[in-house]
Amino acid sequence: MPSAAIKPSNLPPRYSLPELALPAVLPTDAAALTALLHSVIAAHNDVKAQALGHMQHMMEQFILARHRMFGASSEQSSSQGRLFDEAEVLAAGSDAAQGVAPLPADTNTGGKNTTKPGRGKRGPLPSELKRVDVVHDVPEAERSCPCGTPMVVIGEDVSEQLDLVPMQVRVLRHIRKRYGCPGGVHAPVTAPLPPQPLPKSNASADLLAMLLVVKFVDGLPLARFEHVLARHGVTVPRQTLARWVIGAAGVLQPLLNLMRDALLDGAYLHVDETVVQVLKEAGKAPTSNSYMWVQTGGPPARPVVVFDYDASRGGQVPVRLLHDYRGYVMTDGYSGYNELMRTDGIEQLVCWAHVRRRFVEAVKVQPKGKRGLADEAVALIGKLYGVERDHKDAGDAARLLARQQHSVPALAALRAWLDKTLPGVTPKSALGTALSYLRDYWPRLTRYTERGDLPIDNNRAENAIRPFVVGRKAWLFSDTVAGANASAVIYSVLETAKANGVEPYTWLRRVLRDLPAAKTVDQVEALLPWNVKDLHTPDLTSILPG
Repeated sequence: MPSAAIKPSNLPPRYSLPELALPAVLPTDAAALTALLHSVIAAHNDVKAQALGHMQHMMEQFILARHRMFGASSEQSSSQGRLFDEAEVLAAGSDAAQGVAPLPADTNTGGKNTTKPGRGKRGPLPSELKRVDVVHDVPEAERSCPCGTPMVVIGEDVSEQLDLVPMQVRVLRHIRKRYGCPGGVHAPVTAPLPPQPLPKSNASADLLAMLLVVKFVDGLPLARFEHVLARHGVTVPRQTLARWVIGAAGVLQPLLNLMRDALLDGAYLHVDETVVQVLKEAGKAPTSNSYMWVQTGGPPARPVVVFDYDASRGGQVPVRLLHDYRGYVMTDGYSGYNELMRTDGIEQLVCWAHVRRRFVEAVKVQPKGKRGLADEAVALIGKLYGVERDHKDAGDAARLLARQQHSVPALAALRAWLDKTLPGVTPKSALGTALSYLRDYWPRLTRYTERGDLPIDNNRAENAIRPFVVGRKAWLFSDTVAGANASAVIYSVLETAKANGVEPYTWLRRVLRDLPAAKTVDQVEALLPWNVKDLHTPDLTSILPG
């Protein structure tokens, strides 16, 4: 009989049995036949094991996909979660005391605030909010006492309401006085126009600041802002708005260059990336993915967030972005960072949040109501985060001591549990992949305990990239590479301002007014968020910019 290959018929090709060559003539010896039979059975058992592993993997992926689509998640409780019934849902979970916004103390009344603070978790409004007095007087006819004596003012009752001045659209008329000699001997003199951010456009610095903030902070697409302006009787096509955005990015570039210098001054930084779609990019299909890379770090008192656009997710991108950096770099487990980590002077830290997330997914695919090995891993990792939480506000020296005393023993217990558990778990299962991930990155996961200032996870980068991801849901894609690069510049400066506790519109308003006139590096540096002082909420009712 000719050679043949034994292949199962109802399994995916990737799990088919390796070809088993059979002799042309089957042996007649009982021992030889028995050995041949055992080999066939062993081969079939291998296929069965692979098939079961494949089925388990597919079932776990199905459960996780269903959970992501229909299950409860932390994001659903955020501001992005329930837009369709936001008012009803939030109001239903509140009480009458939350009908009052917590106003700060009025400095003009000796620090006394007569408004009862709400019980909600919202922080107080800024104390520098402008107060407008609305005086309600008793009618003159009612100011006489029944005894005939005229009444006098003996006090007043003060209550406060939160008010809002809507956006105003107006035209600034720049009138430049011109002086000339009566005799016409010399040429006339005309008052110069202050440097403008976009001299060839008719957009003011304040309009550009509002445009950039509503798009890149509030996530409002240009098409919708076009409609906002139209409601005020002004027609500004979105193509014009787009040109203003790209032009403003060029104005802000010198500021970003200084921010990048500050970024590299930190002892460590975080790196992450997310997809962005660019429709008109040479050599790429409009539906293909490009990437926005984010780096955040800098000195402790000067946090910096920098975005960079690149068509690639390859390892050459972080090498290009960080070729001048030496220090610790916190990443996830993406292999694209491997080339960067071969650079002398760079030490990689790997994010514990990504590890924990994998075990949380493994918990989700367990039978309901049963506690399994994934729960044990989550609990052990929770001890590491407990140390960080308890010493969040401690100094670096105290945090290092706590890590050595508590985190290092917890890591030793976790490693012992890993070595015991891994051999008995199916490699392709959710738990198996989580365990393998933990094993593969163990040295880089534990490195954070070497110092007290190093981060335990990459949440800082993920939080920095989230505004871009939220905005992307509204505007969906960039039209050109120039637009993607402009977005990177603007997201960088605005997110850096927010990271430093600066209100972005007020700060950007100052920057776009003063930056065009800056002649030296010192003048540009003075506009960095941590250097700008005395920022006040703009008075939108003023006739001219303040």
